[in-house]
Amino acid sequence: MRRRDLFLVTIIGAAVGLLSQPIVANLLDAPSAAARIGFFLTFTVVAPAALAVASLIARFVPVVYQFAKFAAVGTLNSFVDAGVLNLAIYITGISAGWLYSLFNLVSFLAATTNSFFWNKFWTFEAKESIKTGETTKFYLIAAVGGLLNVGIASLVVNGFMRPEGISPKLWANIGKLCGIGAAFLWDFLGYKFIVFKKPKNEAGDKPLRSLVNSLE
Repeated sequence: MRRRDLFLVTIIGAAVGLLSQPIVANLLDAPSAAARIGFFLTFTVVAPAALAVASLIARFVPVVYQFAKFAAVGTLNSFVDAGVLNLAIYITGISAGWLYSLFNLVSFLAATTNSFFWNKFWTFEAKESIKTGETTKFYLIAAVGGLLNVGIASLVVNGFMRPEGISPKLWANIGKLCGIGAAFLWDFLGYKFIVFKKPKNEAGDKPLRSLVNSLE
């Protein structure tokens, strides 16, 4: 694992630890300082450890390393998404209805912008400067992912009866988690094979293509 990757994935872990704070504040009743610090330190340590494990597996399956980087960025995106959503819920006290869907849209746009820069320059290591066509394709792919994300989250929260014993704020986060999960695989395949696709002589992605073909 390169030192640059170790440094960047540690930053990702620390950022996730910080973004977890509004989520913790919503889901736990008066979380202690120890709990808050514990979440921060756990993510800061786990992120580089997970990438180190992926680098060992990548000796046999090279694409695993790139997918692990995408998963790290995806985790950061998820916490940007969920963190902004929970901050809006924390400030307004609203966790359902059309405003919940609006909060989801705003949080998704924040996560998508974050995703573009991390995935372009780190996950897929695109060498070119930002281009209009590439950016357009990215946001088109992201728009479909956004429809999955916001649509599934809104369907769960507004379309299904909240189970007894689950608080409205917890149910809002369960909906968000379902939305994020629905969009995750779509985003990876779309970004890799459409947005940040490399020339054939640079691709080096035969293992993943085999995986994709096996799923068709």
